[in-house]
Amino acid sequence: MVIQLPGSIEDNAERLTPTEIVRELDKYIVGQSAAKRAVAIALRNRWRRQQLPADLRDEIAPKNIIMIGPTGVGKTEIARRLARLTRSPFLKIEASKFTEVGYVGRDVESIVRDLTEIGIKLVRDEKARVNHDAAVRNARERILDILLPDSRRPAARPAFVGASGPPEESPVETRDKLGRWLDEGKLEEREVEVEVKDQSYPSFEIFTAQGVEEMGVNIKDMMPGLFGGRSKRKKMRIGEAREIIIQEEADKLVDQQNVAREAIERVEQSGIVFLDEIDKIAGRQQASHGPDVSREGVQRDLLPIVEGTTVNTKYGMVKTDHILFIAAGAFHVAKPADLIPEMQGRFPIRVELESLTEDDFVRILREPKNALTMQYSALLSTEGVELRFSDDAIREVARYAALVNEKTENIGARRLHTILERVLDELSFDASERRGQQLTIDAAYVQHILADIIKNEDLSRYVL
Repeated sequence: MVIQLPGSIEDNAERLTPTEIVRELDKYIVGQSAAKRAVAIALRNRWRRQQLPADLRDEIAPKNIIMIGPTGVGKTEIARRLARLTRSPFLKIEASKFTEVGYVGRDVESIVRDLTEIGIKLVRDEKARVNHDAAVRNARERILDILLPDSRRPAARPAFVGASGPPEESPVETRDKLGRWLDEGKLEEREVEVEVKDQSYPSFEIFTAQGVEEMGVNIKDMMPGLFGGRSKRKKMRIGEAREIIIQEEADKLVDQQNVAREAIERVEQSGIVFLDEIDKIAGRQQASHGPDVSREGVQRDLLPIVEGTTVNTKYGMVKTDHILFIAAGAFHVAKPADLIPEMQGRFPIRVELESLTEDDFVRILREPKNALTMQYSALLSTEGVELRFSDDAIREVARYAALVNEKTENIGARRLHTILERVLDELSFDASERRGQQLTIDAAYVQHILADIIKNEDLSRYVL
């Protein structure tokens, strides 16, 4: 069952029951039912909160989640697919990038600023899609204005021709003719001179009390009299100019203040932050010196963002009270109990993701909509090569992936990428010379490529 995304995000959220959410996640992620159930309930509770009276709605805090599990088992993918289902602003960030106040490093408030930028882009793209047809029509008229500079003049002639054409032809008739040629693609290679807005604004780093932050400074807003109308004229083909003009026309049709207002509301009510490697900032209880002091400092800096605070962005104030935080980590050395008590209290839901087995690898190669075997077949089909994997080949690739994970570092499903790249190395290189061929990867071929590498454990550490 495919969920069709309707125009209204609220309508879409209402349709996404926990069962539907899990069913959608099952299309892309194998196993991990406990984690899927946890995020499905958290997402549904957001919709439930929106149905309550305003006085009670504000009192209900999001139930943040900690995912515990090794790398490559689907933690990031679950959060990313969840955000796509609801078209929510989504940010993945590593907790290890931050340092506590007083140290050089990223300020935790940059999480909210980055999420707001993502929300702005999300809303702007949605508005652009809605206004696309109108923008295309307006762009067509602008191109005709460039080709025929002043249609109202009786002597108006196309900008790229001389005195040719029937002299008795009126400007309206000339414009109609150019319009037909433009629609038929006959003018794509014609060069015209268009005015392009200069979008290159300086970006530099400043040192603040919170550390070094890279800030994009919009000089246009700071000094509108000096930079507000800055543009430059460029000669380009009509085929190239059309996309630029369509984008400019789409921007004109969108109220940027409404975009900012809607984006901030979207971030506040449905934003999702995936805080990866949270175990790296969990101080071990037996260690009372060294970098663990800084780790605890990072947690204390993150705490107000997770608990709920107001962050100033260039689009306005953003409240973080109802942003959903999904933290993740392997927790090989540290444990969730090593987080400071206040941080533990803000992540009430904890789910453990299971390590992937050989059978899981087989399912990963067969079942998801974006399965790796399907991806490679699609890539080689662009060269006219039909590639298929036999069932025993899929089983053999899964067996080798499980074996290498057991002998070396366990990197979960990411090992499948390494194995398949090795297996298909020769075919990928020669694909352009095999046009029209049908190729089948079987177990014998997989063994031929990988057997010697697997036997040499030292070599497999570097190659696989």
